[in-house]
Amino acid sequence: MMRVQEIPLNQIKRPLPRANDPHKVQTLMESIAAIGQQEPIDVLEVEGQYYGFSGCHRYEACQRLGKETILARVRKAPRSVLKMHLA
Repeated sequence: MMRVQEIPLNQIKRPLPRANDPHKVQTLMESIAAIGQQEPIDVLEVEGQYYGFSGCHRYEACQRLGKETILARVRKAPRSVLKMHLA
């Protein structure tokens, strides 16, 4: 089951570090500042914890804009699914 909701940025764990394209982040910052976040990021909810593996540029853009929350598609999953993402 998936739902879309605002999640506090500081509650999303990003276990796989990724180098983002600074130009893409800047472009997203300008867009989000002007018209808001249009596309949610995807997160897994495992035992009440949120894990983000995609939407890295949108996540960084919202962080740099000082946003407290981010729009996310949340999918509840068991720990076994989280382990598959980390493998």
